[in-house]
Amino acid sequence: MILIATSGYAYKDWKGKFYPEDIKEKDMLAFYSKVFPFTEVNSSYYSMPSSYMFYHMMKKTPEGFVFVVKAFGGMTHGGDLSDSTVDKFKEAIKPLADEKRLGCVLLQFPYSFHNNEKNRDYLKKFRDRMGDLPLAVEFRTVDWLTLDSIKLLRENKMAFVCVDEPPIKGLLPPVVVATGPIGYIRFHGRNSRKWYAHEKSYERYDYLYSEQELSEWVPKIRELSHKTELVFIAMNNHFNAQAVINAKQLLSLLETL
Repeated sequence: MILIATSGYAYKDWKGKFYPEDIKEKDMLAFYSKVFPFTEVNSSYYSMPSSYMFYHMMKKTPEGFVFVVKAFGGMTHGGDLSDSTVDKFKEAIKPLADEKRLGCVLLQFPYSFHNNEKNRDYLKKFRDRMGDLPLAVEFRTVDWLTLDSIKLLRENKMAFVCVDEPPIKGLLPPVVVATGPIGYIRFHGRNSRKWYAHEKSYERYDYLYSEQELSEWVPKIRELSHKTELVFIAMNNHFNAQAVINAKQLLSLLETL
């Protein structure tokens, strides 16, 4: 199964482009869930989420709608896997897990998280602390693209997050790797000029994929689908609802090509 959606949904600049102009922020998720089968929850990265939050998010969405929850940044960027932090996070997402509405937990590591013994051990510890929860790992640096790293993820039942991003030295190339039952692809856009030199963070993701660029991914997506049970595809080029445009476009390409 292949699920295509966007990274996040609560964007004010989507009003008039995807959402009705007069929509209230509290109504965005209900509207969004009528079009897409899942979403990535971004807020859980910036601050510790609560079970109350996810309980109400579930109430706004259909029964089959699932959530990919980004790991709290203190865990992926701050090196905090203390009992109190991990227990709070696991307790928060428990309603999703209990109702089988949790797609996976997305671990986004920073560019500074390089492939070395210390960080490999940290991944193992992360898996151990999170129990049996489904995990997907997104690396920022190409030094993780090794056979040993792939083996590490497979042994620890962690999905490798494939990415499409600018062809900048040090970043990961657009490869497809399956390391478990979940496949994951994230499209960040190819705005090389603004990837590092931006005033506002959204400028990095200001990019609209062409049909040709998306069609290049169709055979890769099918390959990943054959090697996994479920593939999540998230468009992160969210500026001006370009993620919505490309998500619908990619779905159409997969149905026709």
